[in-house]
Amino acid sequence: MASYSFSSPGYVNIPPYYNTAPTGYSALNFQYPLPETYSTTAASSTNSLASPSPYGTQSGLDASYYHQFQPSLGYPCYSTSAYPSPYNLNSSTTSPNQLASSIKNSQGYQVESLPPTILDHQNHYTNPSVLSSPNSPSPSIKTETSARSSKSKNNRGRNKTQQQQSSPDPDNHVERIFVWDLDETIIILHSLLTGTYAQRYQKDAQTAMSLGLRIEEIIFNLADAHLFFNDLEECDQVHIDDVSSDDNGQDLSNYNFVADGFHSSTNVNNPCISSTVRGGVDWMRKLAFRYRRIKEIYNTYRTNAQTLLGQQKYEELLQLRVDIEALTGSWLTLAIKALNIIKQRKNCINVLVTTCQLVPALSKVILYGLGGVFDIENIYSATKIGKESCFERIHTRFGRKPTYVVVGDGRDEELAAKQLGWPFWRVSEHQNLTALIHALEWQFL
Repeated sequence: MASYSFSSPGYVNIPPYYNTAPTGYSALNFQYPLPETYSTTAASSTNSLASPSPYGTQSGLDASYYHQFQPSLGYPCYSTSAYPSPYNLNSSTTSPNQLASSIKNSQGYQVESLPPTILDHQNHYTNPSVLSSPNSPSPSIKTETSARSSKSKNNRGRNKTQQQQSSPDPDNHVERIFVWDLDETIIILHSLLTGTYAQRYQKDAQTAMSLGLRIEEIIFNLADAHLFFNDLEECDQVHIDDVSSDDNGQDLSNYNFVADGFHSSTNVNNPCISSTVRGGVDWMRKLAFRYRRIKEIYNTYRTNAQTLLGQQKYEELLQLRVDIEALTGSWLTLAIKALNIIKQRKNCINVLVTTCQLVPALSKVILYGLGGVFDIENIYSATKIGKESCFERIHTRFGRKPTYVVVGDGRDEELAAKQLGWPFWRVSEHQNLTALIHALEWQFL
């Protein structure tokens, strides 16, 4: 194994308290025995973090600003004198007793935890009701809420527009994004079917191929039965929300997908092109209905494949996964461990970019137990546009601030990562996954 060093502090953020680590790690240019297949694909990146400190910095504020406030026992961060008082001390209508009573009550202020913001990629705007809790004792929040309500009554449309423009996008709070390949990186399937895995690791080829064919059958059965793959095989999309603009929001609880005429309006040779011309807006609306329903099914059963498959098929699936894990040396277990470490981090997310079509990819994610680490909004299919275009879409969505790390086994994702200046972690054998887990646990990635 060869030693590696990172040429840019933006790719690996090493806290200063790791400077006392054992020999082999030193500041940012640490020497770490990682696999030779790991490569950083750019000397510098626009996504680099400016400092190795583990704490984020807030631009636009002078550091001396924070030293003018002295901490107090009544409030864990700053003295309450740093905040503007909502009381008018010069008011002639306020008696000394009322003022003293108000100040006494304000000194008893205790921090009240606000409900966490729900990160919904369909609606990135903060719910104002969170800030206007009736139980909050903060006078400033009440005053702000009252003023906002008054303004809303006078000009609702204008207020709504301003609120949407000023509300922060949850995606912008992400600090690090791990872009994963699926096949042969997280799961082993294609090499089982072709026999290359058995040949490489001296396994029985017939057994490997049999296991691959059996789980592939379950994957496509689920895609056909519950995810409309028969209708959508020739109408693949890159992302689940690509056709959401054609959805009119109709209630689908009693909608009959079998009898809506979607499939019969298509042409056998090229359904997507011909049917779009024939069906027009109506056909696109039916297509959007199907993808919306797929999204609902995924979010409902992403961690509950048993309900979708039934008890007998589910037990068969579990046994297949056990047999494949035994054959592949717990490959999936290692990959899931790395994914879970990233999932548990506050400002890191997992994004999946696969060359598989979107619907079968969603079926694989559910059946292999990956639904808990991949939100459906973070799954992309590169079948139509390629890996590089998918990476560019992800970069456009999250912006320049996060650091991007690509994890995969193929040449496509490596070249795409190089084009964008993203570091690439190659996974071609078990020790690559083991080294990745170790790097994540030690906060090197």
